[in-house]
Amino acid sequence: MHGSNRKTGPMTTAIHAGETPDTATGASAPAIHMSSTFISEDVSGFSAHDLTPESPYAYARWANPTVAMLEAKIAALQGAEECLCTASGMAAASAIFFTFLQKGDHAVVSDVSYAGVAELARDTLPRMGVDVSVVDMSNPENLARAIRPNTRLVHSESPANPIGRLSDLAAISKIAHDAGALHSTDATFASPLGQDAIGLGVDLVMHSTTKYIGGHGDAVGGAVAGRADLIRKLRLEASIHHGGILSPFNAWLIARGAATLPLRLKAHQAGAMAVAQWLEDQPSVTKVIYPGLPSHPQYDLAQKQMTNTSGMISFQVGGVEDGERIARDMIDKLKIVHYAVSLGHHRSLIFWMETAGLMKTSFRLEGAQTQSYRAFAGDGIFRLSVGLEDAEDIIADLDQVL
Repeated sequence: MHGSNRKTGPMTTAIHAGETPDTATGASAPAIHMSSTFISEDVSGFSAHDLTPESPYAYARWANPTVAMLEAKIAALQGAEECLCTASGMAAASAIFFTFLQKGDHAVVSDVSYAGVAELARDTLPRMGVDVSVVDMSNPENLARAIRPNTRLVHSESPANPIGRLSDLAAISKIAHDAGALHSTDATFASPLGQDAIGLGVDLVMHSTTKYIGGHGDAVGGAVAGRADLIRKLRLEASIHHGGILSPFNAWLIARGAATLPLRLKAHQAGAMAVAQWLEDQPSVTKVIYPGLPSHPQYDLAQKQMTNTSGMISFQVGGVEDGERIARDMIDKLKIVHYAVSLGHHRSLIFWMETAGLMKTSFRLEGAQTQSYRAFAGDGIFRLSVGLEDAEDIIADLDQVL
């Protein structure tokens, strides 16, 4: 029912992992099993605590064949033992935090992360009795200083949304494990094929499958991949008790997208490199952040840690007035690049993110942490998700407004 370590090439894995021809019909493509319940052929218990990996399907909140197919596919792509799919990327993050943390525990969370995760860590976890330290993990020494005897979880994000700052996942894993803590990371920007997070020692790798894994902007979902014992704990807590399960239809859509992930990721990287190089030559653009560019302040780490630098670019255009003016022009004039949130889709997407606003709402950083953020973002950035359109067309569209 669940995944195993990847044993075939990335394209073969993306296409075939988790899938088998339908034994009843001979259908080559996977079916969408929309049933909420399944016929039982044995007298068995009515508690999720009785479930084993070999248990038959009983109820869709416990397990579903279509969702299990996607879980096996993502586990194989990530090189993990098992995977749990969730209703969204935020459900995946919540699953990790609420399963492995309890009152009196301490967690260390990246001070720059997806806004929903940032606010969950700063607002919700402390309200539930979990002490949280937010740390600039681009320097592992910051994490080492933040570790306490009751630290149970270290949560990183690399590359970090929205600024593209990297963290040394191997170094973070060692610090966390030496302290007896788990290391989870949000690898949405990289996708399962952009960096070998499991090989770098990460215990739990989470993704918003809405982004690169699904890749088409038509299905919201999330996933956590990792060791079998950890995923089974997540399944009991997050799926069965919290209820944040993925729809079988969305699982089918995301799996259909995942089948082309290796091809798409190569194209995203090639397009992003061309666009990033063009952006660096534009007088109106004052800074470009892309892990594939030698100008990225952590380029050496990107070359060491990432196998694909994906399609996420951040760039500055000067001050807030410049950013807002160009954003208005984008809304009015762009035809190919959509002015919209989200990322990792086949369509190019761009959005203006003002630093001051994010500091007030999501990140609330001070001192050196603010300076570290501003070193990447200045007064604000455009977050550009380069899609699969021809690079010259993306460039021509952006050239109208830059």
